[in-house]
Amino acid sequence: MQEKRPLVEALEKFHNQKNISLHVPGHKSGLLSSLPKVMKETMRYDLTELSGLDDYHHPEGAIKEAEQLLSDTYETKKSFFLVNGTTVGNLAMIYATCQFGGQIIVQRNAHKSIFHAIELVGAEPVFVSPEWDERTKTASYVSLGVVRKAIQMYPMAKAVVLTYPSYYGIASSELKRIIDLCHANNIPVLVDEAHGAHFQVNKRFPKSALMYGADVVVQSAHKTLPALTMGSFLHFNSNLIEENELNKYLRMLQSSSPSYLLLASLDDARSYVERYNEIDFKYFMDRRKLFINSLETISLLKVVQVDDPLKLLIRIGKYAGFQVQKAFEAQNIYAELADTHQVLFILPLLKGEHDYPFADIRKRIKRAADELRKEVPNSPSEVQLSRQQSISTLHMSVEVLSGKQGEWIPYVRSIGRIAKGIVIPYPPGIPLIIAGEKITVSMLTELEEWLEKGAVFQGEHRLAEKLIYVVEE
Repeated sequence: MQEKRPLVEALEKFHNQKNISLHVPGHKSGLLSSLPKVMKETMRYDLTELSGLDDYHHPEGAIKEAEQLLSDTYETKKSFFLVNGTTVGNLAMIYATCQFGGQIIVQRNAHKSIFHAIELVGAEPVFVSPEWDERTKTASYVSLGVVRKAIQMYPMAKAVVLTYPSYYGIASSELKRIIDLCHANNIPVLVDEAHGAHFQVNKRFPKSALMYGADVVVQSAHKTLPALTMGSFLHFNSNLIEENELNKYLRMLQSSSPSYLLLASLDDARSYVERYNEIDFKYFMDRRKLFINSLETISLLKVVQVDDPLKLLIRIGKYAGFQVQKAFEAQNIYAELADTHQVLFILPLLKGEHDYPFADIRKRIKRAADELRKEVPNSPSEVQLSRQQSISTLHMSVEVLSGKQGEWIPYVRSIGRIAKGIVIPYPPGIPLIIAGEKITVSMLTELEEWLEKGAVFQGEHRLAEKLIYVVEE
């Protein structure tokens, strides 16, 4: 069992030497900081690339050893620590496979960072829409049939980009066959597995896309493992992509001043995966079951379980998810996200030595539910179908779009117009309208549903004024 944490140990050794700082960063091990004491203490480990601490962009010591252990744990050809989040991994894998004007098949409900990467590269996206899952009332995964049709229509595609699992914890049952199909056509598969870094800890979690043969997989270690925010893993396992090309873009796109606190937390998170055993898993699942059982005794409350045991969907009667979220927050319970139907909980990946205040959480949720029943339900639609075409492309390329002027118009008059900006309900950060797309009735219908239920939006919009940004005619 790999209990060693090379980077953590190197930082501890360096700190114990009682060194004097005549180097960056300027806070001088926290001495000059006026932050609260508990925050200042961490600054003693906020170091730079000094002797004994290795070089992040050309590792030969502790970082190299830690990344090799990461590769061993996840059974890859090469694995990398990322200090700029899964976003930079998504950028790098697309830069490494696509060029300006090249076609790329991409899951329509991908994260916004995927679309930003495609725009930066100047590739031509072919959108494939996911199936609608009625049980969870969410977009789930792209079917094998849709991917097959897309490859037939666009055989020169340079890559297929998939999201697995979904934000809500749904794992594709067809992923292995999709990857095999793509490889049979010499097309690499790039997977945003932001919510699957923990799959490796036990066989009863869904399998990682790595186990199905994906070429590049990016995971947000900070989402489900004990790593600091922005800490992610990138795994390379391809015969179709050049490792050096991927590494080149990681060096170009990531900070030249990496956070050693982030790197140490990634080293620790990798060790956590390696040390997680069957006793830990049983302990977690037992606590989880008791928690679910206790929640289900609350009147009107429903728990929806999904493929990933860390994810739970919580519904209360006919109340919209945004109403439930507000009631929870009034009791200082903060969920991952809300949508029109529910809130999403991400449970802690507990080990046997950990405790978590599930009894207190249940009491607070009970109080929230009691208070919520005093309100009028903002009931979501009973039936919501996926309205996007199964396969679609931009009506105006990124290159042409960049040379066009934009104008703000009432969104109710935007049907048939070309979007100049992106509109993203957040969370989960999945674009509803993408710049270059022709705005359809179904897009506006979904937009109005999000607005009605109180969703927050990112992107180029003035929805508070009921305006949307389109290409000027």
